[in-house]
Amino acid sequence: MAGILVAAALAAASPAVSPAGPTVEEASPAIFVVRDADTTIYLFGTFHALDGKSAWFNQRVRSAFEQSDELVLETLVPEAPPRGLPAPQPMPSLSVTSSASFLATTRMAINAGRSHGLQVGNGADMVLRRVAEAEGKPVEGLETLQSQLNMFTHMPATPAAAPRRVDAPAMDSLSKSMVEMQDAWKQGDQAVFVRMLGDLERSSPSTYRVLFTERNARWADWIRARMQTPGTVFVAVGAGHLAGKDSVLVRLAQLGIRSSRVY
Repeated sequence: MAGILVAAALAAASPAVSPAGPTVEEASPAIFVVRDADTTIYLFGTFHALDGKSAWFNQRVRSAFEQSDELVLETLVPEAPPRGLPAPQPMPSLSVTSSASFLATTRMAINAGRSHGLQVGNGADMVLRRVAEAEGKPVEGLETLQSQLNMFTHMPATPAAAPRRVDAPAMDSLSKSMVEMQDAWKQGDQAVFVRMLGDLERSSPSTYRVLFTERNARWADWIRARMQTPGTVFVAVGAGHLAGKDSVLVRLAQLGIRSSRVY
């Protein structure tokens, strides 16, 4: 279960911006497109934490990005609370639920990724947002931060279990999963994400449904509605949402909207 939760968990993590590392290798992450006579929507699968050592925002990705009138991300995480507003209150303690387990895995994933230099601040979502804002390109989210928090805290409960000790082998396995997913993402290889999605669905069907099936359906509905407005949009969501039998792409096909892979 931990494998795909790593990718999903990082989507909800607050950005810890850090300077990008040196560019040492080319990458070819997957981009898809849906279009009609007057609307083009690029669908870019992101990885939410990267080591900063690959030139993924290259001519291919940047070309689609620069052609777009706006950037749409999963959600917009505020970098700081607006002035005059009280500091956010701590989240209430949770009973043993899927969300509690998920948030615990989130912390493990972040720590495991950092051991290999992966930082959310280097993640594709954050890079795209910074470039868009620098260029004055509109940026919006498919979900609000509050709706994501509500989703995590209202996941179906799971039976209570004895706490598991996070030992060195477990963290090493999680670290390897992070690196494996990052490497697959750089190559535009969806197979790793498909496998991990399958692992998640088998181990926790309710978590899979809430995090992927239901959200992918909502996002596909959003894309269908957006197709009614002329223009070009760059939509960037986690690569796992564009892979597997319940992906955004599959849902779009069910709605009669054909997608094709650009790269």
